[in-house]
Amino acid sequence: MQDYAELSVLLIDPSQAMRTNLRGMLNQAGIVRVDDALSAGTAIRQISKKQYDIILCEYDLSGGVGDGGQDGQQLLEDLRLHDILSRWSIFFMLTSEGAYSKVVSAAELAPNDYILKPFTLEILMQRIARAIGRRTAFTPVYQLLDQGMVREAIAATRAGEGSHPRLATEFGRLRADLHFSLGELAEAELIYHTILAGRPIGWAHLGLARCQFGTGRYDEAVLTLDKLISQNPKFMAAYDLLARTHEALGQPAQAKRVLEEAVAISPHMVHRLRHLGTVAYDAGDPAVSEKAFKQVVAKAKYSEFRDPEDHVNLVKALIKKGDPNQAGGVIRDLERSLRGNDNLEACRAISSALLLESMGNGNAAISELNAAVAAVYGARGLSRRIRLGLVDSCLQYKLDKDAAGVVIGMMNDDNDALSLEDAVGVFEKAGRHDLARGVGETVNLQVGELLDSAASQMEQGDHKSAVSTLSLALRKAPNNLPVLYATIGAMVRQLDELGWEAGTGEQAGVLLQRLGRMDGDNEEFDRLVQQYSGTQRKYGISTTA
Repeated sequence: MQDYAELSVLLIDPSQAMRTNLRGMLNQAGIVRVDDALSAGTAIRQISKKQYDIILCEYDLSGGVGDGGQDGQQLLEDLRLHDILSRWSIFFMLTSEGAYSKVVSAAELAPNDYILKPFTLEILMQRIARAIGRRTAFTPVYQLLDQGMVREAIAATRAGEGSHPRLATEFGRLRADLHFSLGELAEAELIYHTILAGRPIGWAHLGLARCQFGTGRYDEAVLTLDKLISQNPKFMAAYDLLARTHEALGQPAQAKRVLEEAVAISPHMVHRLRHLGTVAYDAGDPAVSEKAFKQVVAKAKYSEFRDPEDHVNLVKALIKKGDPNQAGGVIRDLERSLRGNDNLEACRAISSALLLESMGNGNAAISELNAAVAAVYGARGLSRRIRLGLVDSCLQYKLDKDAAGVVIGMMNDDNDALSLEDAVGVFEKAGRHDLARGVGETVNLQVGELLDSAASQMEQGDHKSAVSTLSLALRKAPNNLPVLYATIGAMVRQLDELGWEAGTGEQAGVLLQRLGRMDGDNEEFDRLVQQYSGTQRKYGISTTA
């Protein structure tokens, strides 16, 4: 038997007897670095602090303590969505659960394996050996990605195909995903077409549709996804993208239908239920929206990442449905069950304002809107949808200063910055041309000040500070050509004078592609491309994928 003494393992199971049995199996195989977690919450905290080679997770965590109400599927969903699970970690789902819908829900999250209990030591070690072997083959790629060297990682996938021909398709898939992450959709699409020429594979069809969606070819994406679902009706990610595509085409009713079909097949995915609730609300179906968000609130009850926005959305659905009494109960549950959450006060005040407005109590609604605006400034990670809804409510009550303040705050959000064009569009849509003009003037003034500051930093030789300043300006005005030229130019100069940095180099390349689409015929663009290529050659950076 292969030596696995250095492997670290986390056992997630509320049953002490099962953990003891699993530990015994692993010890027989020479694996002794084993930690325990009794619940999803405990597991998340441990995985956040330590990278495990192998995670063996029981599907049914209901027998645990504390937050034992969360199951293994919901745990894996949290780990994936919040980017906690390392690419190095191998996740096995263990279960005796026979309910088909739950099996589908768990399988679509792509654990490394799904093992039905009872199983023997031999079966467990066969699965571990297979997963470890695959990880070893991908190690050179993973190491480069950990260093932020995406372009070099792409080249390593080609080498991996030659060294491990049995994994050639998987290396091709990873290479396409990496091109996609760099915004190189044409390159990714070519890889997917090449793979599909050999044999029809569901994820390759999905990848092709993602490229079509990313390039705005929504009708093509619909055809690709419809075909994929007809051939493989249990390929759940296809439903999600198809719904998004219908939304992009302005077809909320079709998007709702697609998501309802998906939830009927796989009813336990919180992110999909949340999407269904939002789409149903937009499609004018508050009953479906209410049902979906009730399930979201219930299923997320034991998650480490409970989101008070789910309560806000449930309140909105109940108000639209005409049930203020139940909406009030949801607000009380929000206050009681999410104490200590950074976004509680903002979501409570927004919900209360909506309820008071529906009851015709305008003065009290204004008071809550004032509280909501104050709380938004101290909140973290509030969605664009929630904040824009607050802006609409403020405009309705002529709280112009508050509305403009929230929008400006959104434009300064490092994680999800609202562009100048989008900000102006918010007020234009509301018929407030005066506010649109005022916000535009304010942002243009801020961008001009940032450009001046960056120029001064460049003159002083502080290239990194200049790049940081210009990146902030670019977030405010992503389609501003002078800002785009200045940002790329500063990045190239930093790379040329201070040495190549993979992250900055990749970012400059992506921005150059954006600039090429916007202003590719300009001689200044050609000079910038030549400077970038010259810097790559100077430091021996390969320019081929």
